[in-house]
Order: sequence, then structure tokens, then C-alpha cells
Amino acid sequence: MAGTRGPRRAARGVFRSITRRIIVLHVAAVIVTATVMPLVLYLFMSAAVQTLHRRALQEQAEWLARHLQYRPDGRLSLTLPEGLVDLFSPTYGRYTYAVLDRDGVVLFSSNPDAKPVFPPGGPAFPDEVSGTDDVQFLETTVDGHVIEGASIRKEIEGRTVWVQLGENLSHRDVLLDDVTAQFLHKVGWITVPILLLLLAAAIAIVRGALKPLREASAQAQNISPVRIDVRLPVEGLPDEVLPLVIAVNQALDRLAEGYRVQREFASDAAHELRTPLAILRTRIDTLPDRELARTLSGDVANMSRLVSQLLEAADLDTVAVGPDERAELNEVCEDVIALVGPLALAQGRMIELRRTAKPVVIRGDPEMLRRAVRNLSENALHHTPPGTDVRIVVSDDATITVLDEGPGIAPADRENIFRRFWRGDGGCASGAGLGLAIVKRIVDAHGGSASVENRPGGGAAFILRFAAGPHPPAGA
Repeated sequence: MAGTRGPRRAARGVFRSITRRIIVLHVAAVIVTATVMPLVLYLFMSAAVQTLHRRALQEQAEWLARHLQYRPDGRLSLTLPEGLVDLFSPTYGRYTYAVLDRDGVVLFSSNPDAKPVFPPGGPAFPDEVSGTDDVQFLETTVDGHVIEGASIRKEIEGRTVWVQLGENLSHRDVLLDDVTAQFLHKVGWITVPILLLLLAAAIAIVRGALKPLREASAQAQNISPVRIDVRLPVEGLPDEVLPLVIAVNQALDRLAEGYRVQREFASDAAHELRTPLAILRTRIDTLPDRELARTLSGDVANMSRLVSQLLEAADLDTVAVGPDERAELNEVCEDVIALVGPLALAQGRMIELRRTAKPVVIRGDPEMLRRAVRNLSENALHHTPPGTDVRIVVSDDATITVLDEGPGIAPADRENIFRRFWRGDGGCASGAGLGLAIVKRIVDAHGGSASVENRPGGGAAFILRFAAGPHPPAGA
């Protein structure tokens, strides 16, 4: 039982594709048609040839009977033209005839022994005949040769005679049997290419009919949380698929509305929190206990940073990089150094930038890239021991690396470190797990990748890789 599941699953997989299903069914139809059609045509051809052959035999017997007449002495005579005499000669051997009276006595015969073509007493001589004429088509074997012919009943001056005409089918001049014998072979070679051409035409037609579906599928691949405004095209779609596409577009509309509500809630909540935090910071500064005020100010600063990150995360949900936007990575990192430098100095640390000799230009938004590098730099300053340094390195291959001298990242945590609200085992009191998630979101929007590695001498290396764009002209 289990052995049959594999082929069944494979068959279901093939027939899930409309194009494959049509091709398989067409191939089966071509095989059946290529087998049956030649046989049917052969039967029709054979019947048509037989009909033409018998009609020719009957006409020849009728023509022979027109040369029969009674002489004045009451005897029946048969006078054949010279051409017919040669046609029925034993030397030629193709045609033979005989004229018999009603009692089966041979009156005339082309056979040397004056025998009838077909023996009397058989179907050539029915007991009852209706009308003035009658014809039977007969077949016999003489000396291993098949003789086919016609026996017609004629009334000549009130007397009944039977005119028999036979043809030797094995004679070299008989072509009708050769035509039917070779028909099946010839028509088979003609039928198969024609059916294959029809199959190719059917496949092309089906692929053309399914082209709107492929275009809609390609358009659907562009739908993401960043591009929730994309909708599937409905122009040119078959009527059978159009309701499904319309339903998908309507579902995307509802999904986009849900995203919008979620972003607006996060943005509104962050904005509403800023005012109370500002008021709280002002009141903390008036406290007489300076040690308590310093502790509370740190907590408020962390909350303010969390609110800012929530606003950033809400803004980045719909961010998209334009095709004509350009950013130079050295300039981006220089701006970050200017922003984060005071924070490093206040902590007694040093933050360093190692840039490239030539500009490194990529397709990107400079402001978004500054956010990403700034978040990595602040993360390094917040989560590394006091007295350590942070280094930012820009490489010619459009890579930005932020190096710190902290404890590094455990291998089990490297897959989760860029997830939202993930703070490792036991969490972290100074962060909400949004900074690295924002970095990952910005890098993804630029078509790049973000990863983290541990440095051999200790510390972590956060690596942002981008696709290099065209370099500006010299002197830019």
C-alpha cells in the first residue's frame, strides 16, 4: 500500500499544473488518435477501393453483355472488338469471362477449357431473381490465384443469360490492392507529424491563454509588507480565474487596512509617550537627591530611546528605496561618527572610522543607512564594557563592519539577534530588542544582508553587505 503512494503523489504533482495537465492529456489524445485514425482511414479506404473495383467489374461485364445478340438462325453470338480479344486472352492472364444460359451451360468462355469463371449452382445463379437485371460479386481461387469478379443476369430477346467476368488479383497490373496495402504505412507517417504539429499549436495556444495568469503570479511576488499597495492585474484574465483574482485583491485591501491601523497605533502611542517623558525628565532634574535623580534620568533616557525606536520601526514598515537613490557609504559613516562621537566621549571611549580611498556608492537612502549604522554603533557602546573602543570599517566591496570589544554573540543567538523584541537569555534592562531589528529592516529594504560574527581576539563584528552601484566620476 505504501509503495503506491509515491506514484500517486507524483501524478497529483504533475496534474496540479494546468499547462502540464493539458500537455499530458494532449499527448494521450495524440497517441490514441495516431493509432486509431490510420486504422479508421484504412477501413474507409479499403471500402472505397472495393466499391470502385466492383463498380468497374460490373461496368466491364455490362459492356461485354452489349456485344451479345441472337442471329437469324436463333443462335446467340458474341463478337468482341480486337482490343477486347487481347484483353481476355489467356496470354495476358488478367481478365477472363464466360457466358452461361439459365441452365448453367457455358455458351462462351475465354478459358481454354471453356469453363465458367465461377462454378454454377452457387450464388451466381439464384433461384429467384427480381427485375430484369441482377448482379452478384463473387470470389474464387484457381491454381492458387484469387479471382474476383461479377456475375450479372441479362435478358436478351426474352432469354436469360449470365455474364461472368473475373479479374486475377495477383496480376502485376492490379494496383488497387497495392494501394490499400501500403495505405496504412504511408498514412501513419503523415498522420503522426500532423498530430505533433497540432499538439505544438495547442500548447502554444494554452500558454498564450495562461500568459495573464503568469503575469499576475509575477506581480504577486512583489507583494510584501513593504509593498502592500501592489494589486494583481485583472485585465485579460479568463472569466474562470477573474473572481479568484478579485477576491485576492479584496483580501489584500483588508490586509493593507490592518497594517495601516497597526502602524498608526504604534506611531500615535510613541508620540503620546514623548510628552509625559519630557515632563518627567524636567521634574527629575528638580529632585534634591542627586543620586536618585541621576538613576531616574538614566531610566527616562532608556524609555525615550525605546519610544524613538518604536517610531522608527513604525516608519520603516512602509519604507522603499527608489531606483534612482544613491548613497556613499563613507559619507554615511562620517555622519554617524559625528552623531555618536559625543556619546562615546561622555563614556570615556573612542569610536573610529576606517574608510576607503575611493567612494563606495550604492543604490540607497542615506538617511536610512545612517539610522542603521547609528543603531549598530549605539548598540556597541551600550553593550560593551567601559573603556573599550568601537571601530567602523568601510570596504571597497560595499560592506560596512562595526567592530566592538565586548563578550561576543553566542552561536545559538546569531539567528535570533535581529528579531524584534529579542534580548537574549534573561533579557536586558537597557534595551527592548528593537535596535538590531531596525538595522535588519533597513538592510533588507536595500537588498543587502546583515550578519554577526565573533572576532578571533574577542568581541563581535556586525557586517552589513550591499550591492555596489556605479562609481561617481573622478573628482566628485
